[in-house]
Amino acid sequence: MAVARVTKITAASSESFDAAIREGLSRASRTIRGITGLHVVEQKAKVTSGAIEEYRVTMEITFVLED
Repeated sequence: MAVARVTKITAASSESFDAAIREGLSRASRTIRGITGLHVVEQKAKVTSGAIEEYRVTMEITFVLED
């Protein structure tokens, strides 16, 4: 029987929400083993002078705990 854990992270990109998700997952994968999924909890954007300057996502990363 597998036991999983969920951790929450925030990532940002100047390109898009998709790029922020991919960057967050890439970074999490460097230190968390056994990632099985993610859930985007929130999307925000930093706006300057009427234009989006930065896309931000908060996501929950699910990973299986090792024996």
